[in-house]
Amino acid sequence: MIFERKNADNDKLVSFYKALLWPRMIEEKMLILLRQGRIGKWFSGIGQEAIAVGSTLAMQPYEYILPMHRNLGVFTTRDIPLSKLMAQWQGKASGFTKGRDRSFHFGTQQYKIIGMISHLGPQMALADGIALADVLSQKKRATLVFTGEGGTSEGDFHEALNVASVWNLPVIFLIENNGYGLSTPVNEQYKCEKLSDRAIGYGIEGRTIDGNNVLEVYHTMSELAADIRQNPRPVLLECMTFRMRGHEEASGTKYVPQELFDEWKQKDPIANFEQFLLSEGAITQEKIDVIKKGYTTLIDVEIEKVFNEPDIVPDEAIELADMYKPCNNPTPDSYRGQQSNAKSSKRYIDAISDGLRQGMQKHENLVLMGQDIAEYGGAFKITQGFVEEFGRARVRNTPICESGIVGAAMGLSINGYKSVVEMQFADFVTCAFNQVINNLAKTHYRWSEGVDVVVRMPTGAGTGAGPFHSQSNEAWFTKTPGLKVVYPAFPSDAKGLLLAAIEDPNPVMYFEHKYLYRSISEDISDDVYTVEIGKARVVQTGAKASIITYGLGVHWALEYAKGQDIEIIDLRSLQPWDKETVEASVKKTGKALILHEDTLTNGFGGEIAAHLAENCFQCLDAPVMRCASLDTAIPMNKALEDQFLAKARLAEAMEKLLKY
Repeated sequence: MIFERKNADNDKLVSFYKALLWPRMIEEKMLILLRQGRIGKWFSGIGQEAIAVGSTLAMQPYEYILPMHRNLGVFTTRDIPLSKLMAQWQGKASGFTKGRDRSFHFGTQQYKIIGMISHLGPQMALADGIALADVLSQKKRATLVFTGEGGTSEGDFHEALNVASVWNLPVIFLIENNGYGLSTPVNEQYKCEKLSDRAIGYGIEGRTIDGNNVLEVYHTMSELAADIRQNPRPVLLECMTFRMRGHEEASGTKYVPQELFDEWKQKDPIANFEQFLLSEGAITQEKIDVIKKGYTTLIDVEIEKVFNEPDIVPDEAIELADMYKPCNNPTPDSYRGQQSNAKSSKRYIDAISDGLRQGMQKHENLVLMGQDIAEYGGAFKITQGFVEEFGRARVRNTPICESGIVGAAMGLSINGYKSVVEMQFADFVTCAFNQVINNLAKTHYRWSEGVDVVVRMPTGAGTGAGPFHSQSNEAWFTKTPGLKVVYPAFPSDAKGLLLAAIEDPNPVMYFEHKYLYRSISEDISDDVYTVEIGKARVVQTGAKASIITYGLGVHWALEYAKGQDIEIIDLRSLQPWDKETVEASVKKTGKALILHEDTLTNGFGGEIAAHLAENCFQCLDAPVMRCASLDTAIPMNKALEDQFLAKARLAEAMEKLLKY
């Protein structure tokens, strides 16, 4: 191993050695504690320290790093106290996630580190969003994101690199090629000779270096980071190394040939660098012994301090409250400009466009992203004219990669921006499901970071669009704590709920029914206003029965119940939903029908029915009934679609309910 010190003096070299040695000695202590049964699990990065340490040393302290679970050196080089890390590993209240997540699955704005989730690939898209925020803010900064050679097999890798290359984002994608993904060797992961060769396909620079040489890592990273700060663009950097322990300690290493261990033991990053420093006269053996002794004492003190901390006392109220970031609905006065009190007739689609425009006018840090939303104006023309008003930097056409763009939206939020992402059709959100469910939804609960992202979901049937453009998939998200789900039925609510969603620091799934776009109009305020998320609306009063519904179902109910003494509740929000208004209505009428466009089985109506059965049983004069669409995929043919939809069974269901 050849070390080039370049302009590094002895003091700097010794500081590098200390930075390398510190995580190694912590890990060696962790392995002892594991054998003693004092900790339960450990993912070892022994033998890979030079990558984490060398790259982190090359980054500025205010630049974001997104590491993996073998990158203890990132955290220690950013000077996070060992006691704080140990509290995280032990699930103590003083840890970054208050006992809610394990190892390095956390972020910290204080140290500008955004940890991974177990799915390996999603953090690469977050790096894109973080870097995009820096570009929009004209900050000359780089972002560093780690992945493993196994993670490069995931679609997230392709999407993140493609977006970064198309948008010229200053991201260094660092591949730690350590030979194995759990037990799967690299020859079963990819066919190319070097992973850095994949950069060619994205039109970007790719390099492969010795990941066990701390100076090579540091100098290469310093050069690349300095360059892309001035000339923003992504770079793919492959660092060759080896995993000297199991995937985690319980996995063992029996699947690895002994000759590989023998070969890579000779390439140990710390032993080799130590010998280099001794040969250069930069350090003495006595100094090394002093450093190690000091580290041993400090490690013992810091660790025992955490073991002596009290265990967490579970509190349901705290857990529920921390699922969402607190949000206060803004007053109209908080927006720029005077309130005119003027109203005009707007279609449902115009109200959405109006809300988006006013949100963009207020928030200069709001970015719109989606397929074909720029000059083309989106598939439904909702953002037509936005490029001319707000510019292409904030109204961004995206590649066809829903996961990468939703991840980028979260990255924007981490770095101080807001975003609204348009799914061209709600059905396509399946391609971003992991980002929505596991990243957006869980982040605040895990490490108290707001996720200021709205995902627009053009949804629903009635247009003969078939199984892949017509699904009602809101129940996929009402099941997931951490998300908010809104579903307006009228133009006034479409605008007010969208503006409320933009203000909300939590991820909001905003469902907008395509059939309603141009089929209904309403006189609504030209001014800015919000509709509180979580509040239902009584759209028709009555005493004989209650129909609880939302979306297109509201209009089916109004058509059916016209002139009848039937109360209609428009939920407007599904997560959270307004239990008080629904309960009050059902207690008044004694009969409840839950109507929705989604399929019957496991539709959101089942949740409402269960709640009413548990909380309003004594007030009911009949069983709670549901009217929903057939338990099939949505057909394209008009007659089949009409038969599929809940509307076809509404009259029959209500007659049955009213006969009780």
